[in-house]
This record gives sequence, structure tokens and C-alpha cells, in this order.
Amino acid sequence: MPLFHGLSAFPLTPADPGGRVDAGALGALLDRLADAGVDSIGLLGSTGVYAYLTRAERRRAIEAAVSRVGGRVPIIVGVGALRTDDAQDLARDAQAAGADGLLLAPVSYTPLTDEEVFRHFVAVAGATELPLCIYNNPSTTHFAFSDELIARLASVPRIVAVKNPAPSSAEAAAKLQALRGRVPPGFAIGCSGDWNAPGAILAGAVGWYSVLGGLLPQPCVALTRAAQAKDQAEVRRLDAILEPLWALFKQHGSLRVVYAAANLLGLTDAQPPRPLLPLDPAERERIRDALDRATEGTARPAEEPALAD
Repeated sequence: MPLFHGLSAFPLTPADPGGRVDAGALGALLDRLADAGVDSIGLLGSTGVYAYLTRAERRRAIEAAVSRVGGRVPIIVGVGALRTDDAQDLARDAQAAGADGLLLAPVSYTPLTDEEVFRHFVAVAGATELPLCIYNNPSTTHFAFSDELIARLASVPRIVAVKNPAPSSAEAAAKLQALRGRVPPGFAIGCSGDWNAPGAILAGAVGWYSVLGGLLPQPCVALTRAAQAKDQAEVRRLDAILEPLWALFKQHGSLRVVYAAANLLGLTDAQPPRPLLPLDPAERERIRDALDRATEGTARPAEEPALAD
């Protein structure tokens, strides 16, 4: 499958309180994704807490990932940074370490203009030979890409895809058609926002950039394949099983939920980087119940680990 198509699973980057990446724990998470048949791994995305890690630790995470699953599944690496030159260095690090593609968000403190974002992306895309995906994540970066800006960037060499927030089912077909009419053939339009992304694939998006896919790959692979096959009944069935997790994501932010879920599944003891705080025991019980529903309703025996006591 082409890069930036299908299910791209975004795992946590387990690290100690000082920000040192646990390469062994990361590798174990990635093995699960590769074994489940995800189409790519989105390393050092927002779920992978890229913004909280130093350049050295980000490089160490990429090297650990390539060593563990390189050649089995493509690795797309987030290279967002406040400064353009830093993002260029991170892109070069990713290429040198063996990444297959790049994901770039317009990280900022001072709000950015369209022209500033355009020039930033041109500079980073020109720093390596790797294909690059536009990371449109306005809830985090506070910058929203217009279709016009995406179309302008799609003409830049090596910028070949976009990761957009998935629209609602009612809007998906029209929004995707409008953007498709402005970008070159083959430009990959994918979506994030787990609760809407399968519907976007039904409407014509080619990729799902999934937070839950980095934690529970089996049900997300099944949901992706159902959406790709235009099996609306199966998409609705699986989506209903996962709805309690979608509700928790919306309430608490997916990152906090995924850390708690990974702990409950016994996948890692890592906690969110401060100042983020772990969820309280009552919310962890809600997550436990949602995980029970997800794993019992969508996975065959032994596909997902039992919840830790």
C-alpha cells in the first residue's frame, strides 16, 4: 500500500520522568502494531509527545523504531519544532536514522501567517529526500490550513499528503471532494480524529491517522478494512463498540486516556510528561470498562493483552 494510505497507528513514546525514551518499551509497542498489520507507524506524533522530547531523544526513538520494525512496516516521523532550522535538523535526523516519511506540524508560539507556514514547509521539505505529509492539527497548533494553502503546498516537491481533522459524516463527502479538486492526482488526503475518521474513509479519504490504532491495533485495522471495503454495516458495528473510548477522548483529550489505557493493559508504566497529570482512579475505571468492551467486542482471544489488576 502506498505511504500515507490506510491505517497509520500513532503510539506513545514511553519515557521516564526526565524525558529519556524507554527504547525497549517502545519496541514492544511497535511489535504489536507491526504484527497486527497496520499500514504505517506514526512515530513522534502528538500521541508520541514529540514536543516534550529533546532532539537527542527523538533521534533515539527513531533509531529504536527502525531497529525493531524497519522493513516490516513503514515509519512516518513527526518533525515539528518552533524554529524552521530545528525542524530541518529533525528531518535530517529522521532520514539518517532510516525513516520512510515525515509529518510536519506548524508548531508556534507567535501565531503564524499563511506565508510563514508556506515558507516553513518549503524549507523543511527541501532538507531531505523523504516524502512529507502536512500535519493539520489546529486544536494543538492553533493554525488551520485552508484548502487554498494545502493546494499551494501540494505543488512543492516531496509534499505529497495531508492529515486533516476528519469532518462529520454529513460534511465529509463535500469537503473531501472540494479539496480533491484543488490538489494534484495522487496527493493523499487522510484524516485524524478517531471518532470521525472511518466515516471519512467511507467518503473517500485514503488514510486514517489513528491514536487508538497505536494502542489497540487489531480493532482499528478491522475498522479500516471495513471502511475501505465500503462495508457500512461493519463500520457502524465496530464504531459502536469503540464509542465509549471516543467519548473519553473527547472529554479528556486522547493523550491522557491513552497513557492510562496503556498502563491498564500492562504495556508500559510510563506517565504523561509534566505538566500533564494522570487521570484519577474514577476515570481510569471508565477506561477499564471501555477497554473491556473494545477488546471483547472486536478481538479474537489472545489478540490483545488482559487488563492489569
